[in-house]
Amino acid sequence: MAENLAAITPPDPDGKVLRALANPIHPSGGITILHGSLAPEGAVVKTAGFDSDVFEGTARVFDGERAALDALEDGTITVGDAVVIRYEGPKGGPGMREMLAITGAIKGAGLGKDVLLLTDGRFSGGTTGLCVGHIAPEAVDGGPIALLRNGDRIRLDVAGRVLDVLADPAEFASRQQDFSPPPPRYTTGVLSKYVKLVSSAAVGAVCG
Repeated sequence: MAENLAAITPPDPDGKVLRALANPIHPSGGITILHGSLAPEGAVVKTAGFDSDVFEGTARVFDGERAALDALEDGTITVGDAVVIRYEGPKGGPGMREMLAITGAIKGAGLGKDVLLLTDGRFSGGTTGLCVGHIAPEAVDGGPIALLRNGDRIRLDVAGRVLDVLADPAEFASRQQDFSPPPPRYTTGVLSKYVKLVSSAAVGAVCG
């Protein structure tokens, strides 16, 4: 490939199809990596779904996607909430399932622009709305997402690339001391082995 490309003289940017680096279509890409007190190892947000750079909301915490779907159906989730779905990461799922059903349900309920969705699981390329995934460390590993409680305030600053929980550090430290992970969903077989071998989403959720 290098030999073939060596004989080609690339065209100059035409400003429409080929644009100069100083003249991008958008000032930033469609995906942003976040860090902060809620995601020390990072998180991923698809910025194309955001109409504003900052969202601050009240945590509604669920251990798994099904519980969040039930809460949405019974009206527990409302405007201004930050819906937290945890224990869906590489180890917790296990397998880091796509949180497709809840994203579609939130949009279908007319809350797509008014509710923030946070998870240690993942999303597809078709996700729209206020969705932050790949939060690491995941809940099973005792990451901050595991320590969240209903009523905590969460702040997302897309421009600043920051995802924070607005909690007293001493209170959070106390919760950390009291944390213990739930029992594994699988204790034998391939999935049990996978849980023992898989790495954090922050480094690709690979086995090794």
